[in-house]
Amino acid sequence: MRSIDIHAHYSPAVVYDALEAGRDWHGMRMERDARGREVMIRGEQRKTRKPRAAWNVVQRIQDMDAMGVDVHVLSVQTWLYGYHLPAEVCIATSREINDDIAHTVRTYPDRFAGFATLPMQDVPAAIVELRRAVGVLGLKGAMIADHVNGHPYDEPQFLPFFRAAEEAGALLFFHQLGGSSIVKERNPRYHLSNTIGNPLDRTMTFASLVFGGVMDACPDLKVCLAHGGGYVCYGIGRMDRGWEARSEARTSLPQPPSRYLRRFYYDSLTHSEPALRFLIDTVGADRVVLGTDWPADMQIDWPVSWILGMASLTDGEKEAILWRNLERLLDLPTP
Repeated sequence: MRSIDIHAHYSPAVVYDALEAGRDWHGMRMERDARGREVMIRGEQRKTRKPRAAWNVVQRIQDMDAMGVDVHVLSVQTWLYGYHLPAEVCIATSREINDDIAHTVRTYPDRFAGFATLPMQDVPAAIVELRRAVGVLGLKGAMIADHVNGHPYDEPQFLPFFRAAEEAGALLFFHQLGGSSIVKERNPRYHLSNTIGNPLDRTMTFASLVFGGVMDACPDLKVCLAHGGGYVCYGIGRMDRGWEARSEARTSLPQPPSRYLRRFYYDSLTHSEPALRFLIDTVGADRVVLGTDWPADMQIDWPVSWILGMASLTDGEKEAILWRNLERLLDLPTP
């Protein structure tokens, strides 16, 4: 059975070739720490490069083959978003990364599709780069964070971007930048900013887009939420009750939030068969797609076997999640 993974991060050669040669890349440099690990440094930002993230494309394909994954939809390592940088720097880094992703897709068209990264701190520039990435480079959309330097997407300055994405037919894949700052401030220990915070950030994104009227303003906008949409499906009843009981919840929302559940797609990265079953029962199997979080330590190690081995899923649901939904959604060629 074919499989397509929407949630597969990518280390751009344009970045690491420069760093490994000892050159700065737009203010970033690489050093080795006391344990010999490669550490990327830009200002106060430090990121240790994980071993699998250092693999070349051939090694990556070999790992995909071992896992039974046919296609990765490439998205940049999220610490390279660059929203905190001056806009002109992020515009340049986004263009170089997107060119790199597009080159890899063109070189291995049967194994890869791609998402752009965008300079979201400059909305007009993000629109320009999205149109170039989709219309010229052939990428399928963009992966963006859940907020831009603390600004949620219901703020008016972002609406032109969502309208441009809708017009371009681009899929927007929402994925956090690091762990949730909300959780980090409350309790920075135990990796809770990831295990609790990532789903929380995705829930906030759903709420911003729905309560903020973005999904009504852009009825054909295509959105996929990583990590199973976070706590959206579990908490939708409370969101509906808030909409019923509180006037401020209805400011920009003519219908209960639950009416918008099927306006979104959700990846399968729930780490739990009962949770995935609940997601499917809530939104429908046609809105769920395979996601692994490759090559993070929190990824699903054997994603295809995990889905195929679920007794609670029908064969049709497994087929839809593993490939059929994404093949349709991203207009990918049938092999």
